[in-house]
Amino acid sequence: MDKNLFIGREYEIRQLEKYRDSKESEFIIVYGRRRVGKTFLIKEFFDDKYDFHVTGLYKKPKKTQLKNFYLALQEYGSTIKKAPEDWLEAFSELKKLLKGIKEDRKKIIFIDELPWLDTRQSDFLAAFESFWNGWGAQQNDLMLVACGSATTWITKKILSDKGGLFNRAARRMYLMPFTLQETERYLVSRGIHWSRYDIVECYMTMGGIPYYLKLLDNELSYLANIDMVYFKRNGPLWDEFDHLYETLFGTSKGYLKIIEVLSGKKSGLTRKEIISETHLEDNGLLTEMLKNLKDSQFVRAYNTFGYDEKNVVYQLADYFTLFYLRFLKGRQNPDEHFWTHYLDNPAKSSWAGQTFEQVCKDHITQIKKAMGISALLTDISSWQGESESGKAQIDLVIDRRDRTTNICEIKFSVSEFAIDKDYEDRLKKKIQVFREVTKTRKALQLVMITTYGVRQNAHSGIMQSQVQMDDLFERSE
Repeated sequence: MDKNLFIGREYEIRQLEKYRDSKESEFIIVYGRRRVGKTFLIKEFFDDKYDFHVTGLYKKPKKTQLKNFYLALQEYGSTIKKAPEDWLEAFSELKKLLKGIKEDRKKIIFIDELPWLDTRQSDFLAAFESFWNGWGAQQNDLMLVACGSATTWITKKILSDKGGLFNRAARRMYLMPFTLQETERYLVSRGIHWSRYDIVECYMTMGGIPYYLKLLDNELSYLANIDMVYFKRNGPLWDEFDHLYETLFGTSKGYLKIIEVLSGKKSGLTRKEIISETHLEDNGLLTEMLKNLKDSQFVRAYNTFGYDEKNVVYQLADYFTLFYLRFLKGRQNPDEHFWTHYLDNPAKSSWAGQTFEQVCKDHITQIKKAMGISALLTDISSWQGESESGKAQIDLVIDRRDRTTNICEIKFSVSEFAIDKDYEDRLKKKIQVFREVTKTRKALQLVMITTYGVRQNAHSGIMQSQVQMDDLFERSE
């Protein structure tokens, strides 16, 4: 394993090393969003060398999956003569194969896209449980690594299962997208040396998804790269949206309805508002869809400051989805240089301002560090309300345990942000409405989060603290 290949996966590598070197059998579930680098991590860590490896086939029937499993068994030395009739037989043959390995070391089993093997009425999961619970977990020299992008299946069938696998998958590894700091390191490793402003804007189009970032060309500018990846006819991400949601959520019409209504609501929607906008039934299925979207980190769930959990606000949090629905959906034969030509369009500025707020919410650790409150326990929320003084909306509230609440204003601009008298008055009104509605007795402090800082002038004194774009590139602790 060449550790120089890995960026942002230091913790996961340490954990895998620990599991590999343990004196007992280990079952590790590696899951996360499609394209986040799960398979790459495992293949590179083990140098693509296993005692058995199989990858589930997308939307293929039981018979085809078993034939694929059979061919993998043969590849790794099994003497099996024909494809197994069912999964119990398949895992029995795998057990024979592993028992035949006499070397005194951990035997590595890698099952990629595990959820795809569990086809309808295949009894795959029962056979898998029997293999691991009845034999594998009793050994001391096995390391079973299972990957999957279908987070909903993994959460429901493995991690939250109350049956045979309950508490058996002791090792869970959720692979997160890159942070800004990791994204910058990754781009530099590929010969891409952009300004941090361009890196942030690139992050706002595709997030820290390694596969997407790998598509970028180091000989092109940021603008030309976005045109090439998204807007060029049959570009690499032209049809990614449909594949993304279909592979994650299967029959995804309900999910897409939720995603699409959230994409048009900057501040998000409550469950009641989602029902009103989508006309979906208020039932357990909706609860499951919202949970799945949250577990897959496509949607962020926020409590509204001062309210209980019944007032949870759901916000679309996936950068690629936000970008696709804003600029690509429904476009026929678009301009192949659309992003370059769109440079100064007000709609782009609106998108950038909204999405930069998402970037900040995904880098709360860095923001707290810049404010010097890393050690403080905090609650993160959003807020909107109305009093006799007017209406106000606050996209980021940091409620601290030292009797202080930070009201955060987030601005994405090409230069220093200047607070004029009119904007200062609006900020004062916003803070006043917040205090009147919440009736908080805590000290309220205004924090400005901007790209290049706030210009010092007669009105900048209203802020107590500021965070700049460079602060968001700090390493997470």
